[in-house]
Amino acid sequence: METLASAITILAQWNVLIALLIGSIGGVIIGALPGVGAPVAIAILLPATFSFEPIVGLTLLLGIYGSSMYGGAIPAILINTPGTAVNALTTYDGYPMTKRGEGHRALSLAYSASFFGGIFSVLCLIILSPVLALIAPHFGSREIFLAAFLGILLVVLAHRGQTFAAAMLACFGIFLSTVGLEPVKYTKRFTFDQTFLTSGVDLIVVVLGLFAISQALLLLVDKDHTPGEAHVEGSIFTGLKELIGIKRIATVSSSIGVMMGMIPGVGEFTSQFLSYTYARKTSQNPEKFGDGSPEGLVASEAANNAVPGAAMIPLLALGIPGEALTAMMLSVFYVHNVIPGPQLFQTQLDFVMALYIALILLNVFVLIFLLFSTNLLLRIIQIPTRFLGMMILTLSFVGVYSLRNSVTDCALAGGFGVFGLILKRLNLPIVPIILGMVLGSIMEVKLRSAMARVKTPLDFVDRPIAALLFIAILGIIALHIRTLIAEHRNRITPQPVGGDEPTQQG
Repeated sequence: METLASAITILAQWNVLIALLIGSIGGVIIGALPGVGAPVAIAILLPATFSFEPIVGLTLLLGIYGSSMYGGAIPAILINTPGTAVNALTTYDGYPMTKRGEGHRALSLAYSASFFGGIFSVLCLIILSPVLALIAPHFGSREIFLAAFLGILLVVLAHRGQTFAAAMLACFGIFLSTVGLEPVKYTKRFTFDQTFLTSGVDLIVVVLGLFAISQALLLLVDKDHTPGEAHVEGSIFTGLKELIGIKRIATVSSSIGVMMGMIPGVGEFTSQFLSYTYARKTSQNPEKFGDGSPEGLVASEAANNAVPGAAMIPLLALGIPGEALTAMMLSVFYVHNVIPGPQLFQTQLDFVMALYIALILLNVFVLIFLLFSTNLLLRIIQIPTRFLGMMILTLSFVGVYSLRNSVTDCALAGGFGVFGLILKRLNLPIVPIILGMVLGSIMEVKLRSAMARVKTPLDFVDRPIAALLFIAILGIIALHIRTLIAEHRNRITPQPVGGDEPTQQG
């Protein structure tokens, strides 16, 4: 109870509540703007949050992170254009409902399912906090190194069909983390006698370049487009009642979102796919999925909104981000000398609880805001894409320059922006680079620390948690190899032509 009271005291500060309110409402607006999304907004705001208190900066970013998917559902449902990539699955059933004249019902269901998923995940985390406080101290250097390596492995393997490209980009991110003075003997690595590389490649410069500037360039080079007009009539409160009738789908989908969010490198897409598949297989009307099924809409929105809260678990307990957005938040911790990891739950449990309560409050703020302002948001999102791109580009360079008043940083960010644009044009993932940079530096420090106590290779995995993580790594690699072999056999096996029997080969 004392911890809870202390957490409430932390949140009760006026600047914290204002930051949470601005982040929550701003996240909805940003999520509703096609072509922007939470990563771009958080990348732009990162330099500004460094001057705030840690709880203020983190609640602002958490507000954007947790609320952007609410806003992304609005254009996905009404104009078949997902505001964020995560809301792409929402278009499958949301837009067909709009075409039937049930746009208000679809939005109401989406808001209600999102709210349910968000609250459900935070309640799960609050219940799990005492368990995490007991487990986290057992993670030493070896365990954190293996957990970080497992995170990179999962990020790479999550990109099905692009595994090799994702691995190469993750390795590129790890390489970037090694540039500059190494952390033990302070020798120069890969600086090529360039003074500006001595301090390394700044994570925020790379983030702003790959996410914000590349997206601005993409909007500028593409054909100018203004989202179509839409209007919603009817009560938005009806979805709260309708959700009770499909509470099983909402509960299971939220549970899947929590489990997937806790695993580094998995995230919203996998949780949505699994929950949508579950809902379709267990539905009495599976033929309606993809053609305006309320169950499909609820499964998608409940799952993706349950992930943000759960994604804070590996970040807070181990200091290991599971995706790009939590990697950005990690930099805010480091700037303020608040180090996530095993010690955080022992020494600053009230701070952790304050973040969880902030996640509950942001869902409440967002739901109240959306119930009364959906039509206002529909007018706001009608911004020409090239004008939006110019705004993002300007704000990005202002943010980069404000870091160290360095034109060199701006040039580096511009270079990474062009590189990010090329990756997006080639449909290659950007996230592995960021996680490679963050997890690569963690792996290097923890490996060097661990090797001082390791005499033989088996010493590295002689503790229970380290052994379990090592077995998990081997199991995942073996499973992936098995999948590749099965796919290869399917490609070389002759397929039936015009009948059930396979064709004969001479």
